[in-house]
Amino acid sequence: MQYLMLNQFKYVVAIGGGHGLGRVLSSLDFLGNRLTGIVATTDNGGSTGRLRAEQDCIAWGDLRNCLSHLAYRPSVGSQLFEYRFQGQTELSGHNLGNLMLLALDQLCVRPLEAVNLIRNLLKIETQLIPMSEQPTHLVALRASGSKVFGETNVDSMDEAPIALCLEPQVDATFEACEAVRHADLIILGPGSFLTSIMPPLLLPKFAKSLAATKAQVIFIDNLAEETSPAGQFSIEQRIAWCHQVIGKPVISKVLRHGEQIRLGSLINYFPLKNRHNPNLHDQANLLDALSTLLQIKPEFTLQPLAC
Repeated sequence: MQYLMLNQFKYVVAIGGGHGLGRVLSSLDFLGNRLTGIVATTDNGGSTGRLRAEQDCIAWGDLRNCLSHLAYRPSVGSQLFEYRFQGQTELSGHNLGNLMLLALDQLCVRPLEAVNLIRNLLKIETQLIPMSEQPTHLVALRASGSKVFGETNVDSMDEAPIALCLEPQVDATFEACEAVRHADLIILGPGSFLTSIMPPLLLPKFAKSLAATKAQVIFIDNLAEETSPAGQFSIEQRIAWCHQVIGKPVISKVLRHGEQIRLGSLINYFPLKNRHNPNLHDQANLLDALSTLLQIKPEFTLQPLAC
């Protein structure tokens, strides 16, 4: 039933970053080239952050993570792509996949071509598109009016921001906007709300594409409360933040973990935790929950926050 229902969609788009998006994409990879991931590119921590500081490139870490989730395992290609250098040299801590993407980017005309080369190398059908092909950073605005620059600093704030923006303001990747325009199902999350889900929505052209979509939009919540400032937001506040930057209510259903199935006009609960690793969404349960929600007529109940 789960595959039959989801197989009816011609073009599915998932938006986010990090492990959450990778988990969703790997759950849906039976869709092949009908599945597209739009990946956040604002990370500035770890190996990715070092490369950004030295090379003024986009953040490769979340793209690499999604490629790793989708790669056929075990394979020499996937093992090489995930290899991390050890020791006390300049390469220490760097991920080989990040370095490969950076090298291919410098050989190619655009970052998207670098991603596609790795997809072909790892035999991945699912399409992956960086939210932007221009370097940018996530910036949060405090209630005091001061700014917090960079994803790692935003994640460690002791108070929830009142607004987010990108600096510099960059263009969304053309293919990302086109993917949303053609989609008949769009999935947001799971993942860090402020640093994985919000960054793509802060791109004006991408937000405009989402506002114009006729696709069903489902928000998948995290399994546990975030320890970042986003943990101070209720689920209703997070949905309202999405709608504010998009410009209109588009999210028709919210999927959250619950021990019992409970269906609502907007927020719905399903058992979603993997019994072997409760920090991960169970892929079969996730597909069952999505299939059930997609059979229910959408209702819009939230309005955007006032600016």
